[in-house]
Amino acid sequence: MTATEWATSADGTRIAFERVGAGPVLVLVDGAFCYREFGPARDLATALAGDFTVVIYDRRGRGESGNTLPYAPAREYEDLRAVIDATGRDAFVMGQSSGAGLVYRAAAAGVPMRKLIGYEAPWVGLRTNKDGSPKDYHGDLDRLIASGAHGKAISYFMVDMIGAPRFVPLMMRVMAAKEWSKLLRVAPTLRHDAAVMGDFAVPEGELAQVAVPALVLCGSKGAPEMLAAQEKVAAVIPGAEHAVLAGQTHQVAPVALKPQFVRFLLGQSVS
Repeated sequence: MTATEWATSADGTRIAFERVGAGPVLVLVDGAFCYREFGPARDLATALAGDFTVVIYDRRGRGESGNTLPYAPAREYEDLRAVIDATGRDAFVMGQSSGAGLVYRAAAAGVPMRKLIGYEAPWVGLRTNKDGSPKDYHGDLDRLIASGAHGKAISYFMVDMIGAPRFVPLMMRVMAAKEWSKLLRVAPTLRHDAAVMGDFAVPEGELAQVAVPALVLCGSKGAPEMLAAQEKVAAVIPGAEHAVLAGQTHQVAPVALKPQFVRFLLGQSVS
């Protein structure tokens, strides 16, 4: 583990980050639940450290970072800008899952970055009730969290909102008690990810404002609605590239991502 450093966001929130490697700066942005001590960022940072100075950080409300209220997605754009400023003001940026949605929207809002990569922003649409009426996804999630039903909130977000199979949260609860306890601690920040994803439809007009080179990635084993969402994201971001990684799911392997990073960000091929 490398030393923790700190960036201060526009509203005064302290954001904890660390960096590893050498080369141009690459900031990784986590999705729901994840932070430096839990999730894919550190393994991906290790895989990329030979080519980049990789920065990973705790999104607000997670790990060692603060959580100044009230929350709005714009506060997280400011957090990302603060981390970029603290690490040299000239960074590539990559986000996974709802972190990809955050990166796309931050770029559209003018957060400076050299190039960006997103992996499977879950703009997969919202399902309806059995009678066809719309579900109050944000309200339901808020009520579960406010009542302290964090386990139910996790299941609701993963299954009802994102579309994971119903056995996934149950399996995690039963087979990975340590990991489940970490999820429970950060469950209140699911409100943040839900706010970033909005109505879970691709914000076409907003993403059309992205003015930096973008690479939109997904895995070939993703659900049809996930793959369709990434195609739409790539279509509305001016000049964006799109690639499908063979054999990959939403839990993408670093070895599958690395060639894309080296090719798109550095203009080099990986043998």
